[in-house]
Amino acid sequence: MMTSPFEITVVAKDSIQGNEYIDAAIAECARVENIVSDWKPETQISEINRNAGIKPVKVDLELFQLIQRAIKVSQLTDGAFDISYAAMDKIWKFDGSMKEMPTPEAIKKSVEKVGYQKIILDKTNQTVFLKDLGMKLGLGGIAQGYIADTIRTLLKNKGCIAGIANISGDIAAWGKQPNGNPWTIAIINPMNKSKVFATFPLIDNSVETSGTYEKFVVFDGIRYSHIINPKTGYPAQGIVSVTVFAQKTEMADVIAKGVFLFGVEAGLNLVNQLKGIECIIVDDKGKIATSKGISMEKFDINN
Repeated sequence: MMTSPFEITVVAKDSIQGNEYIDAAIAECARVENIVSDWKPETQISEINRNAGIKPVKVDLELFQLIQRAIKVSQLTDGAFDISYAAMDKIWKFDGSMKEMPTPEAIKKSVEKVGYQKIILDKTNQTVFLKDLGMKLGLGGIAQGYIADTIRTLLKNKGCIAGIANISGDIAAWGKQPNGNPWTIAIINPMNKSKVFATFPLIDNSVETSGTYEKFVVFDGIRYSHIINPKTGYPAQGIVSVTVFAQKTEMADVIAKGVFLFGVEAGLNLVNQLKGIECIIVDDKGKIATSKGISMEKFDINN
């Protein structure tokens, strides 16, 4: 769903109840997709984009609050995360077709219409306005985590005691397995994708791993990943994998992208200031760095 792999695991008393939970999860995913998708012309996000530079658009409270939170994360990450990235010119190609690096002028021009500061929210009228013609919002960087969270909340409210919602790697877990053991997640070794280098129990928590080990280009010996900084137009460098643990999948999702663009040192500094959030970073040399709450002794990237 949302053009991404979607997996739901539930603990239930029987298959009938289990299928009811799963059907509810699928319906919830479809419901939220019809709110946040900028690919569907009938959604409120599409309406906002069509009216960029023209007029404010009244939206549902759920969408208004999601955009509000996205802007707060943009402020927190100094624009490394920005839902107005959707207006960027697609000058970087990661399909093998790029033969030379874009010019500095082209890179600068590619982000001219990007800027979360130009997203105007009117709380009284519950409207969203994009100041400049050609601006666009894209919620792909936050929506998958948000959907995982809404599914978890919905199923818990329906009495589902345990499960996992996995929206393209944005994972929300609650409760425990039927045998009493916690859910366990594995992190792929980015230097050897057929192996894992760490496993973690996931108890009423969320996790998201972002990787650039499959989509990147190299120019003059420098590796440029597919994660583009919406502020500068340049791709992230130096990091191949970021895993973030948080209470909310939405937060794990957006912080992982911010860490990629901050780099190892500044990324760790950001995470270490955020309560209840931890991360594991693997750089392009295979070196592992972790936030304060995670022990380095557990890992071996060469496994």
